[in-house]
Amino acid sequence: MDDAEQSPGEKRSGTIQSVAIATRFLQVLASAEHELALGEVARRTNTGGSTTHRYLQSLVKEGLARQDPATGLYDLGPAALSIGIAALKRVDAVEIAASHMKALAHRQAASGGVAIWTERGPTLVRWYRSAYFSVNPLALGDILPVDNTACGLVFQAFLPKSVIDAARKQQPAHFRGTPPGKAVLDEVRERCWAEMTSHLLSNVTGQAAPVFDAQGEIVCCMTTVTDLGRLNSPEDRDALYREARVVNQSTGGRGWAE
Repeated sequence: MDDAEQSPGEKRSGTIQSVAIATRFLQVLASAEHELALGEVARRTNTGGSTTHRYLQSLVKEGLARQDPATGLYDLGPAALSIGIAALKRVDAVEIAASHMKALAHRQAASGGVAIWTERGPTLVRWYRSAYFSVNPLALGDILPVDNTACGLVFQAFLPKSVIDAARKQQPAHFRGTPPGKAVLDEVRERCWAEMTSHLLSNVTGQAAPVFDAQGEIVCCMTTVTDLGRLNSPEDRDALYREARVVNQSTGGRGWAE
């Protein structure tokens, strides 16, 4: 295949093909767990050896890739690192999550929003009421219970225990439930997901998923509330989870469940 090679059936219009192909090589280097040999890069990009060599050498020349002179293996270069750092500085995880939650509330029978962690516990900094289902007691700026909400469980799973305990002491007595056991938090941590039903209001289900930064630290939590009867299909139940995955891809979030 030559420089214009593409995946079968792939069509591009209005774009520069060589840039798209070069991006494919950068994505492979970025997602690799270690340096890669030329042949492995060719295999992962489904590209011929000679084309792979030309693209990699061009990327090396521009600093986007580097080749170890001793082993001949390829990895991302200093220019790619600089671009990545600049991109991270521009990422606003809360705003990205908020835009997805606003769209989700408009198309699903679930109100939802974004919560950040404060010294008093999970705090709603964005809240969107669904036209199909709205929980009136919840509003922008509300503090959520640490133990009695899905959002609280998510923060407990990814924040130090001392931080959680300090917030729990500041919450009013009627907020306080039974702290979750290790097994519950381990499951939330593994799945990057929490769900609770009838914990605050009868037959109302709360769902929550974390948003991480590139260091794997939790930045905020995406959360929804809906009538249990509205979750009558796998697509409805998994809607928040799918959105959270997309948001974590945008934030560079590490630690997200595969």
